[in-house]
Amino acid sequence: MTVVLSILAFVFVTVVSQQAHAASSEDFYKGKTIRVVVGFAAGGGFDSYARILARHMPKHTPGNPALIVDNMAGAGSRLAANYLYKASAPDGLTIGNFIGSLIMQQVLGDQSVEFDGRKFEWLGAPVTDETACAVTTASGVTNMDQWIAAKKPVKLGGEAPGANDSDVPRILRAALGLPVQLIEGYKGTSNIRLAAEAGEVDGGCWTWSSIRSTWKKGIESGAVNVVLQVNAKKAADLPNVANAIDYAKTNEARQLIDAGVHATSAILRAYALPPGTPKDRLNVLRKSFMDTLKDTEFVAELKKADLDLNPVTGAEIEANVRKLFQLDSGIVMKLKDILVPKK
Repeated sequence: MTVVLSILAFVFVTVVSQQAHAASSEDFYKGKTIRVVVGFAAGGGFDSYARILARHMPKHTPGNPALIVDNMAGAGSRLAANYLYKASAPDGLTIGNFIGSLIMQQVLGDQSVEFDGRKFEWLGAPVTDETACAVTTASGVTNMDQWIAAKKPVKLGGEAPGANDSDVPRILRAALGLPVQLIEGYKGTSNIRLAAEAGEVDGGCWTWSSIRSTWKKGIESGAVNVVLQVNAKKAADLPNVANAIDYAKTNEARQLIDAGVHATSAILRAYALPPGTPKDRLNVLRKSFMDTLKDTEFVAELKKADLDLNPVTGAEIEANVRKLFQLDSGIVMKLKDILVPKK
């Protein structure tokens, strides 16, 4: 009888504790505004995902706080990542969305990275990304054979080291010997698209879901061609587009592509909170984030925008980040030589 009473008492205390926790979370977020700091310009893929998320996440968050998107573009989203780590209050009211490949820049010792990716409180990501390279028909390159044989480098737009639109061209140039001229300094893929349409550059390499969604008119009209993908396995809707790993002639080239591009695909669009955010608020937002990704209206809006959905949990992001810090030292040194600009 004593054992039964003890069990009932434990269950009662647990239920009361959970109810009190839910109530305290609702009290905290009620009437509040959560700011989503996106490290890229409006109109790109990161911005599109974040704005759709901001429209649906409040109803899954206790207290129904408002969510607003604040674009803090610059340095391949370093400005946003550094801000989240150094200057943002760890109170559960600021969510950061910067490109996860910046974690690789930390591994490589880039001094402009002023954060430790192992200390962020990760919420998760809406998708494991696939990467592609698209160029305008005006460039004279419409397939991989033409790119390999090009007599002048193909001009690709990029933001800054650590952004996949900068890192992928560098990896392709080093691993495959592709003729590439990387022109950096753009504040988002929307700006790269405009530059390509104006003839400043020939195109760029970034996430396929973003290219497919935001450059849809160019692809459908034939003005833009997807000439290469850079994925561990081919994207389901790009069966006839060449895959970079198949052009790697050496084991080192394959390792560079795998570690430099494939390994960061799952964390590219990750959302995070500042280090030190109270665990109860982290857990509340992790749950509301993942619940939002299952919301039928959210899913429908993503589908309408032609954006992929393949959720990654916060715990999975943490595990992927740890793996980047366990890469072979020899490959790390080679990647450092390729991806970190010489001063």
